[in-house]
Amino acid sequence: MKLSCVIITMGTRPAELERAIASTQPMRARGVQLVLVGNGADLPPLPPDVTTVRLTENRGVAGGRNAGVEASTGDVVMFLDDDGWFSDPGLAEHVAERFAADPRLAVLAFHIVDPDGGSGVRWHVPRLGTGDPDRSSPVTTFVGAGFAVRKSAFLEAGGLPESFFFAHEETDLAWQLTERGYTLEYDADARMCHPPVSNARHDIWYRYDGRNRVLLARRNLPWPLALVYLLNWTLITFVRERAPGARGTWLRGFAEGWRMDPGQRRPISLRTVWRLTRLGRPPVI
Repeated sequence: MKLSCVIITMGTRPAELERAIASTQPMRARGVQLVLVGNGADLPPLPPDVTTVRLTENRGVAGGRNAGVEASTGDVVMFLDDDGWFSDPGLAEHVAERFAADPRLAVLAFHIVDPDGGSGVRWHVPRLGTGDPDRSSPVTTFVGAGFAVRKSAFLEAGGLPESFFFAHEETDLAWQLTERGYTLEYDADARMCHPPVSNARHDIWYRYDGRNRVLLARRNLPWPLALVYLLNWTLITFVRERAPGARGTWLRGFAEGWRMDPGQRRPISLRTVWRLTRLGRPPVI
């Protein structure tokens, strides 16, 4: 079971990137390939064993990760944000054992730990019941900041949707993997570090959140469920978001999602809907 690790960077966090690369050194010493993707950015001087990919333009989180997978030689590809780092030198062996033991395992979501000892952020535990991050469980989606994926399953499901650029591309892939009979697991023992930061720190967040909710539904859900999903998220957003301008920006993104070409429509089956529901998250919330 060969492993690769992909880090994508826009070159805006050089100190954090250096820390992330350094955290992979024990894994690289055991044969894990590191792929560093410059997402429309030049790359710094690197150790000779690092595989580099220089994209001429920023293709977003989804496009950058797709390019990293394309350059990877591993059977399993681990992903690390450039402001995160691996704190456990035995993580690669743990990941390899998990995938070797279960050929239907497609995604292993990592336990993302607040390096300052805090409780972390809610969305880093990819399930509705987030009260105990130390509990492993099957899940229906995952967090892109730190996870591992079986490369063959990733390619079979079509990879990440590059039109999303950023936000909810993981759920698009997760639903398509579930449709193909694969499983996704949140593994509390697979620990990594990442600052407890909010997605809303990005200027584009509210626009892309609204837009990509529409794209996600149009691409993946039977139409009755798609309408319920979008109604639910509109109500949730208007109850939850209080920041100045957030609702208006979200609605403009929502409208943009209807004007865009969502790409190939591949609605999941009712059997997959039921499977997601049994796992605790029906695809309407």
